[in-house]
Amino acid sequence: MTFVEADVRTFHDDEAFDAIVGRLILFHLPDAIDVLVHHLTALRPGGVVLAIDFDGGSIRAEPPVQLVTTIRDWVEEAFRSAGANPVIGARLALLLRRAGAVDVTSFGVQTYLAPDDPTGPGWVAGLVRSLAPRIIGAAIASEADLDMDTLPQRLAQDLARSDAVLLPPTLVGAWGATQSRS
Repeated sequence: MTFVEADVRTFHDDEAFDAIVGRLILFHLPDAIDVLVHHLTALRPGGVVLAIDFDGGSIRAEPPVQLVTTIRDWVEEAFRSAGANPVIGARLALLLRRAGAVDVTSFGVQTYLAPDDPTGPGWVAGLVRSLAPRIIGAAIASEADLDMDTLPQRLAQDLARSDAVLLPPTLVGAWGATQSRS
């Protein structure tokens, strides 16, 4: 078994691959389908391609909590303003089919965090903190709107007050194969 690290758009090898795995990469590529087509041509007949990415549009609270919805919208807009597709996970199977893969299958995994679980507010605040320069710089929200010093506590309070379960992004996987030669 050999693992190769290279540019996802241009890598070429004289040998065909048995499998290609892309983890959290298509999210960042405006030409995701072109990249998938490129990789499918590098597979041997019957070879497998697997893509794993997030569907950030699935971030929500149940019952709904306005702060969670607002943050999801900020995060989506921030990623989009940077040229990323924060909901590409929802389209992985479709993209693989359009790129020419056959026998495509997909699945999604999502955690459910209880209203009193500090993991959720901490994770969400960390995501917002990492995107804060983009959120503020693109005028998606102001520094005062974010109020990073209190964001984890505000989230925790709103989730507890509403007895709401927090659902972080869904991790989606899709895989398919190249046509076998007959």
